[in-house]
Amino acid sequence: MGIFEALVLGIIQGLTEFLPVSSSGHLEIAKAIFGDNAVAKESMFMTVMLHGATAISTIVVFRKEITEILKGLFQFKWNEQTIFSLKIIVSMIPAAFVGVAFNDQIEALFESQILLVGMMLLVTSALLFLADKAKTTEKGVSYMHAIIIGIAQAIAILPGISRSGATISTSVILGIDRTRATRFSFLMVVPLILGKMAKDLLSSDFTTSDVSVMPVVVGFIAAFITGLLACTWMIKLVRNSKLSYFSIYCAIVGLIAIVHQLFF
Repeated sequence: MGIFEALVLGIIQGLTEFLPVSSSGHLEIAKAIFGDNAVAKESMFMTVMLHGATAISTIVVFRKEITEILKGLFQFKWNEQTIFSLKIIVSMIPAAFVGVAFNDQIEALFESQILLVGMMLLVTSALLFLADKAKTTEKGVSYMHAIIIGIAQAIAILPGISRSGATISTSVILGIDRTRATRFSFLMVVPLILGKMAKDLLSSDFTTSDVSVMPVVVGFIAAFITGLLACTWMIKLVRNSKLSYFSIYCAIVGLIAIVHQLFF
């Protein structure tokens, strides 16, 4: 994998991890365009690093909230921070179960399944359209909401379904305040990303000699910087009810992917 390809993949990952357009779907499309000839170990290591970069950008953007949560937890009391943390844990259960129980089947879905990506982008488009039409409320996240949002996150493991799009749209459709929905959506994924990174790094047999260092560094930096910008931008977009633009975008890209796969 060259430096240019790594830069493009890093930018795509940073933008699409937070914008509701499916990072996994766009990465698969990008790999298909470039003709992903990277060996499996290098490709896997790059994927792990790109997700790590966006996880760190989330931590930077929400550093105040995360600090408050940690302070509250270390008080060892039943307080607001403890309750919020429990809801985060509850929301992680469905995706964690699916990821562990169906790991092999999930990996098979990421083998140039462009037709699947296109179809799932249409699903993402529909979710975003419905969420954009939902009424604005000031409702918070309950434990039942956390479970339902967690199920949406588990479904978003499919390439082409945006994780942020699915979780934020589900939250808004449930009547949760848009700012709270965005905050919960982004914070709930950080432990899962870090856990997945640790699992991939420990279970894979690659070493630093298996990969080209410079492309990984370039991709990581690109994903981190664009992730910071996209995360901040997304918070404003959800608050201002502008998800319909992304609904149209996902529909167009999804249809192009389907047509290309079926007729070309």
